Amino acid sequence: MMESEKGPASREEEDESIIAAGDPALLALDRSVVRKLDLTVLPITAAYYLLSFVDRSNIGNASIAGLKTDLHLTPHQYLVAITCTYLFYIAAELPANLLLKKIGPQILLPSMVCGWGLICTLTGLVQNYHGLIALRLMLGLVEGGLLPGLVLYLRYRFRDLEQGCTSTADSTSCSMFYRRKELQLRMAFFFSATSLSGAFSGLLAAAIIKMDGVGGQAGWRWIFYLEGIFTILFGAATAFILPSTPADSRFLSPTQKLQAMRRLELDKPEGEAADAFSWREVGKAFTSPQVVLGAVALFGNGCTLFSFGYFTPAIVSTFKESVVHTQLLTVPPFIVAFIGRRGASVIGTSALAVIGYIIFLTSTGRKAKYASLFLSITGVYGSAPALSTWVPNNSAPHFRKATAVAIGFTMTNSAGIMSTWLFPSTDAPLYRRGTIVNLSMAIMTGAFAGLNLLYLRYANKQKELRREALKTGEGQGGEVGKSGAEGDRHPEFIYTY
Repeated sequence: MMESEKGPASREEEDESIIAAGDPALLALDRSVVRKLDLTVLPITAAYYLLSFVDRSNIGNASIAGLKTDLHLTPHQYLVAITCTYLFYIAAELPANLLLKKIGPQILLPSMVCGWGLICTLTGLVQNYHGLIALRLMLGLVEGGLLPGLVLYLRYRFRDLEQGCTSTADSTSCSMFYRRKELQLRMAFFFSATSLSGAFSGLLAAAIIKMDGVGGQAGWRWIFYLEGIFTILFGAATAFILPSTPADSRFLSPTQKLQAMRRLELDKPEGEAADAFSWREVGKAFTSPQVVLGAVALFGNGCTLFSFGYFTPAIVSTFKESVVHTQLLTVPPFIVAFIGRRGASVIGTSALAVIGYIIFLTSTGRKAKYASLFLSITGVYGSAPALSTWVPNNSAPHFRKATAVAIGFTMTNSAGIMSTWLFPSTDAPLYRRGTIVNLSMAIMTGAFAGLNLLYLRYANKQKELRREALKTGEGQGGEVGKSGAEGDRHPEFIYTY
């Protein structure tokens, strides 16, 4: 179909009319499939991400509950312990993405969950600085491939329907649950889990540290024990119910399974053909403007996001409350971020974060500083879904997409390394340096998101002109047949924004 005058929105409306054409019941069936996926696959994967964030950032809650004192950590050593997590975390992202297709998501994803749950549990046994460093390195290695793997799991088909992706026998080579237009809302739910993890961490820590002395163990050790054991149990349980493909789902009827596979054909643009691994496709991801612009925006967002994940307890502790009250004060800003995320553009949410940082930077009163966290945390976490969706939605075929996703999240986690050094305890209570850097990062996030938006609109216009030229016989028709080689650069592949 080469109706170049139609933009992405009109194409989406047309897709629904195609589904419902001649049979209104078919549209109802399609909606029932999406609803079941939202009630089964999405909660499991969102819970994976929530647990990963809780188990990675709970060191911040443990630190104000006695970890730094018991392990005799200097401020510098504590920051090194947080930083080292990202060394192997970043290194694991691209290999994990490339392995996902070979091993299969139904094996790889629950295995990672159980693995880092075990490491989190063992962190409760650590006795010194060097032991803490070793475990944080292992945590990053095991957890690093989770988020990019989940994005690929939800979005990308590993084999086309015409190649036989219709049964559980194809579980290691076929996976895709949502269409491109459906992914951003699901990613918003994903990152709602991230902001919710900040609230959970504070609530859980406030309750768990009351176990101080139980079994002769300090309260901060119980934070790692209980949260780690729960993660292991959850990962093991979901390994039996996480489907590798819609055709593999225990929760869909045979009719729904067939419709789940058929509906995805409407969302298969030219250029998203099945592909074999090649370093050329990996390299093309590095030269795609939308990937580069998106990656820079993700770097800015990652710096601000991880700063809050690790240092909100430390910032709130400067209000001179009790340990339990401090843990509880970290909860409300993340709850507001969880509620207020849908529908806002990255530029708008970045602006909200900027306002919050400016208030924190210029205020001296405790109430004003605390209120500023509601704005900045909401703005930072509200930007993440759209940024994370842009990369997979606008890259194809598979290995180019897998590389692009890894690039984006590598940039995010590289920013995580920087964020760990922005709020040393020696800068308390004002934390001017960290606030100024994060203010700059929020501005950068909004600016590069805007540049990416302009580029995607421009690229779609150029594709429209190319389709018109091909339609009238003025273009190079032979190039269109090489859709797999062109991938997302094919004229029929419409970028989404």
